[in-house]
Amino acid sequence: MKYFLVSFLAASFLFSCKQSKQAEKNTSVLYDSLYHPAVFIDADRMEKIKLALPVIDSIYRKHAEANHFPGISFGIVVDRQLIYKNSYGYTDVERKVPVTSSSMFRIASMSKSFTAMAILKLRDEGKLDLDDPAYFYIPELKNVKYPTADAPHVTVRHLMTHGAGFPEDNPWGDRQLADTDKELMEFIGKQISFSNPPGIAFEYSNLGFALLGKIITNVSGNRYQDYIKENIWQPLGMKNAEWEYGNIPAHKLAHGYRWLNNKWNEEQLLHDTPDGSWGAMGSMITSVDEFIKYILFHLSVWPPSNASETGPVKRSSVREMHHPWRWNGFNPNFKYPDGRSCAITSAYCYGLGWMKDCDGKTYISHSGGLPGFGSQWRIMPEYGIGVVAFANRTYSPFGTVNLRVLDTLIKLAGLQPMELPPSAILEKRKNDLVKLLPDWNNAKQSGIFAENFFPDYPIDTLKKHAQDLYAKAGKIISVKEMKPENQLRGSFILQGEKTDIEIYFTLSPENPPLIQEYHIRELPKEKK
Repeated sequence: MKYFLVSFLAASFLFSCKQSKQAEKNTSVLYDSLYHPAVFIDADRMEKIKLALPVIDSIYRKHAEANHFPGISFGIVVDRQLIYKNSYGYTDVERKVPVTSSSMFRIASMSKSFTAMAILKLRDEGKLDLDDPAYFYIPELKNVKYPTADAPHVTVRHLMTHGAGFPEDNPWGDRQLADTDKELMEFIGKQISFSNPPGIAFEYSNLGFALLGKIITNVSGNRYQDYIKENIWQPLGMKNAEWEYGNIPAHKLAHGYRWLNNKWNEEQLLHDTPDGSWGAMGSMITSVDEFIKYILFHLSVWPPSNASETGPVKRSSVREMHHPWRWNGFNPNFKYPDGRSCAITSAYCYGLGWMKDCDGKTYISHSGGLPGFGSQWRIMPEYGIGVVAFANRTYSPFGTVNLRVLDTLIKLAGLQPMELPPSAILEKRKNDLVKLLPDWNNAKQSGIFAENFFPDYPIDTLKKHAQDLYAKAGKIISVKEMKPENQLRGSFILQGEKTDIEIYFTLSPENPPLIQEYHIRELPKEKK
C-alpha cells in the first residue's frame, strides 16, 4: 500500500508538472501570437529625410570650418541602412591626404561600449556576474582600501557605470594608453585614491574601463583586444578595425592635430600596448564605413521582436546597454541648438550615455576625445535614426552638432516615433467593453473582468457615469481605433454627435488577460 501511495503521488506530480509545462507552452504560444512590434506609419519618411540631407551636409561642413578640423568624416543611418556619408579635409595635413569614409580615426572613449558589450557577452556565457566584486576577476583589487568602513567592494557593474568611486580622470587617463598590465597592478598595489565610496555617485573613470579590459583578459583567457576583435568586430564585418595605430596602412591612418597659435600642430600618436589594458577605455581605431555596421546592430535590437538572433551578443543584452543605469544629471534650462528650451535628464548606461528630453525623445550616445582626435555617435532608437562623426583635432566637439543634426532631421522630415499596433487581446477587450456600455447589463457574468474590478468599481456607479456621458455625447457616430500604451493597456475614443468619450483600460497579468482598471471621461471636441 505504501509503495502504491508513493507511486501514485509520484505519477500525480509528474502529471502536474506535464500540465504546468503544457500551460506554459500554451501561454507562450498565446503571447507570441499577440505581440506586434512597433512600426513606422509614415510610408514616405525615407524620401522626406533624403530631401533634408543637403542641409545636414552643410551643418557638418560649417561646423568643421568653424572649429578648425583638419579633416572630418560622418555618416547618417535611417531604418537600419546607411543613407548618406561624406568627408572633408585631410588625414595628413602635410601630405594633403584627403579624408574618406574609409579613413581610420582613433575614436577614443567610443571604445568603451565595445568593452561593455564584451563584458555582457561573458556574462551571457555564464563566465562572470555583473554584481560580483571585481576582485573575483582581478585578485589584486581585494586589498584595496576604501574611504569608509561601510563601503561595499567595487563590483563589475560599478565599473561599467562609472560608479566605482574613482575620481574623474580626464585628461590623466588619456596618457595611460601605453601602460602595461604590470604597471596597472603596481598602481593598484600602491592604493587607489577614491573621490567617493563605491556605488553612490557617477564620476567618469577611464581607470574603471581599464580594469574592465583586464577582467575580459582574465576571464576569457585571451587579450581583451583579441576577444573583442574575434567576438564583436569580426561577426559585424568590421574587418579593418584596430587597436594599434602601427598596424594601419599609412595612407588610411588619420594623423591627430591640435589647433594652437592659428595653426595645426601634429600630436604624437599613443601606442596601444599589447600587454596592457588601458586601451579598453579608448584606443580603438576605425572608419565611418566600419562603425556604421556597429550602429546598425544597435538600432536592429529595437523594437523587441521574435526574430532569430544573428548578432555577436543577444539583442536583449544590447537593449540592456541602452538602459539608464546611473543617473547623472537634470537640466531644467537646457536649450537645443535652435534656441528652444526643453528640460533634459541624463544617465550613464553600460559604456553609453542616455538622455531624455521634455518631449519624451530618447538619445543614446557616446563621445570620444584624445590628444589629436574627437568623435561622437548618437542614435534615437524610437525614431530609427543615428549619426556618427570623426575628426582629427584634439577633443573635437561633436555633441551639440550631432544633436542639431538629429533634431533637424526630425523637424524637416516631420518624423514621428514608432507606434505600437494594438494587440489582439486589447482589440478584443475594447469590443467587449463597447458591447456592455452604457448600461453594463450582465457585466458581472461576462467573464471579461478581473476579480478586483467590481469591488473597486461598484456597478451602480459605473452605470450612472457611463449613461450620463452617453446622454451628453448624443448619438455615437463611430468607435475610433485603439491607442495602445503597451500590449495590455490603452485607450480609445467614442465619437459622439455633441461630444466625444475617451475610455482607458488596463488588463491583468492573467491568461487570458482580464480588465482590471477602467476610466471613462468626456473629451470635448476641438473647436474648428
